[in-house]
Amino acid sequence: MTTLDHPAVRVIAAELRARGMTGAADGIRFLHEDMRTAAAAAAALGVDVGAIANSLVFAADHGGRKLPLLVLTSGAHRADPARLAALTGADSVGRADPAFVRAHTGHAIGGVGPLGHPAPLRTLVDVALAGHPVVWAAAGHPKSLFPTTYADLLALTGGTAAAVAAGEDDSVP
Repeated sequence: MTTLDHPAVRVIAAELRARGMTGAADGIRFLHEDMRTAAAAAAALGVDVGAIANSLVFAADHGGRKLPLLVLTSGAHRADPARLAALTGADSVGRADPAFVRAHTGHAIGGVGPLGHPAPLRTLVDVALAGHPVVWAAAGHPKSLFPTTYADLLALTGGTAAAVAAGEDDSVP
């Protein structure tokens, strides 16, 4: 199976096309190696690390109930769990384990895309991504990414613009 044939990549490409984003679907790039870090993905694409939209799934504790929270954060910094909890009204927010991630997204860690999930996820989109004309997001496999924009990420996910890193300015660049 090639990366193009991967079921999660096919789902993301189909969703992008269904939402009128044929350019993003046709722009899915396949890299030679898994991109386990934003720095590696940025180097492979020849872009600034801040233009990589890391898709991070957290488990948000709401009164003992663990709910998925997708955070699309700039590769230039880390999302702050305390800030995420404050933004979402959760009691606490922690990293999700691989089984939780796959159950809620249909994707494995390292390739989680911003869409194509079994059910809609509450999503925060890092305002730092707005400073890049092109943003690269995972396309369902650790070797695949697609080009998009900050505005399109917000629209695709139904996400909320948010400053997700500690000390990050809340304004959009």
